[in-house]
Amino acid sequence: MANRYIMTAFGKDRAGIVADVTRLLYENKCNLEDTTMSMLADEFTLSLLFSSQSTDIEELLNKECRRLELDKGISAFIRPLLPPTAATDNKYKSCTLQIEGLDQAGIVYKTSQFLADRQLSITQLDSAASSSPQSGATIYTMTIHVHVPEELPFDQLEDELTTVADELLVDITMER
Repeated sequence: MANRYIMTAFGKDRAGIVADVTRLLYENKCNLEDTTMSMLADEFTLSLLFSSQSTDIEELLNKECRRLELDKGISAFIRPLLPPTAATDNKYKSCTLQIEGLDQAGIVYKTSQFLADRQLSITQLDSAASSSPQSGATIYTMTIHVHVPEELPFDQLEDELTTVADELLVDITMER
């Protein structure tokens, strides 16, 4: 059975940054399983899930990551994953939350804490701040994909989300 790892890396955006990072995995016979890559400000960020049959790959790649930083200006970190646990019988349904409002401190925190308090799991979160074409004010938008326990009715969740929306003065819509 292959060992699994997560690598996070980031560096000043430029042509070749993805090739520089993934070359390390390729040259060390790692299998890239899943990725998320995007721009944050002028930094390119990578999150990579990969596996390897090698037992000493973590030590080897940690050395390669240090060299990547020195040679290419890319910061990279590796963490091993524990073997998967037995599947639980928890059943869930999925929904997507769209949040939009004037940019302010606490939107991500208060929304994610609301979800955590109800045992709702965030599977993906994307957000951005941009200027409104009409007013020039900074508008914050966030899309959150959520796993909701089967026993929690969507109508109840929607009702409870209005308290968060009112507190933050944002619009929150839920897509089932």
